[in-house]
Amino acid sequence: MSGSSIRRPRTRTLLLLCAPVLGLGLMQPGLSAERTRASAKTSDRIAFTADEALAARPGGFSAGVRIPGDDPAAFTRLLAGAAAASEPWLVLSGGGENGAFAAGLLKGWSAAGTRPAFGVITGVSTGAMIAPFAFIGAAGDETLQRNYTAISAADVFEFGGTTEALTDTWPLKQRIERAVTPALLAAIAAEHAKGRRLLVATTALDAERPILWDMGALASLGGPKALALFRDIVLASSAVPGVFPPVMIEATAGARTIREMHADGGATAPYYLAPEAMLLAARPAALPTHRVYLVVNQALSPQFQMATRTTLGILGRSLSAAIKAQTRVALAVGRRFAKATDLDLRIAEIDGRFTRTTTAPFDQDYMKALFAHGEALGRAGTAFTGPEDPAGGTDLPAVSLTGAAGARATGEGAVETLAGR
Repeated sequence: MSGSSIRRPRTRTLLLLCAPVLGLGLMQPGLSAERTRASAKTSDRIAFTADEALAARPGGFSAGVRIPGDDPAAFTRLLAGAAAASEPWLVLSGGGENGAFAAGLLKGWSAAGTRPAFGVITGVSTGAMIAPFAFIGAAGDETLQRNYTAISAADVFEFGGTTEALTDTWPLKQRIERAVTPALLAAIAAEHAKGRRLLVATTALDAERPILWDMGALASLGGPKALALFRDIVLASSAVPGVFPPVMIEATAGARTIREMHADGGATAPYYLAPEAMLLAARPAALPTHRVYLVVNQALSPQFQMATRTTLGILGRSLSAAIKAQTRVALAVGRRFAKATDLDLRIAEIDGRFTRTTTAPFDQDYMKALFAHGEALGRAGTAFTGPEDPAGGTDLPAVSLTGAAGARATGEGAVETLAGR
């Protein structure tokens, strides 16, 4: 990394250890040299009630652009109007720079000629960054490759600058503004009109509830306000609480205007398949589709790394362990739901076939290797495992890219390297 993002070693330690959590931006190479950083200001919000939060609508938009993500009835109604919801689904998890895995997988899948036209695509955190481009099909593959192989941490965040988080994500915000264009929204709207659905989850911090946004419905409205809200939702879905600042979204509750605080969709679930109450029901209702492809942008097995004896070092390792545990539990719940509803749930994850490691956030060499791994699996058709293959596919040999461009040192040595010592 280089530039102004190399400043605070202790804060950097947390970012280093929490890297798998961070939402990767929609990066376009060649950031202008004239970057103006808006001063971070926080202001007191006008208080509002739980009832007002429940009734609130994003300013200027109908209630149909979003639903409470934990409301089974609302979820069922949303899908009832989706003619293509019976087609296979694609579910994209969070995972920061590990989103390179899904990006590569999609490109390889397109090259193989077997990639479905998914009826529903859902995204959380880095999955929310990928989902709009996955939704427009193979036309989005090259953009995804650039986004996940040609960026660095300096393209995503800058240390300090706000009272809400350890970093300021103005670089990420600028990248999203460049990538999420009126042309992209028009392409998404065209697919939405075919009965397909693009859904992105954020977490409403005030209510402690997931919010599911119908991004195709929003794109179909068009205009500057819809474009601005679309960008805000993508940014919010990747806003790791405490690490990245939350996104404030104006909404109307009756005659009042309130400012909602939205953050990482991964705060409530590592990916979005259906409302929690549906997944945990004793007799769950089936989804409209018969098959779901779930891409987990994480390595779920424990990885040894000496933790620094600091508050931030301990917090970072604890978060890493918690996220892996949360994802393993979510997968167990998903498999149980699939069995109970006769759903063909196929799962791709960063398993033992990929052996490259890194301790640096947004390490380009690591992301390029992971993208290539995902692309190879997509081409070979060996990325996903299903109920008949619970142990995982092993047709592809392990990917090991060690040596001079291989695994980085762990612990204090890596922190000192990032600090430029």
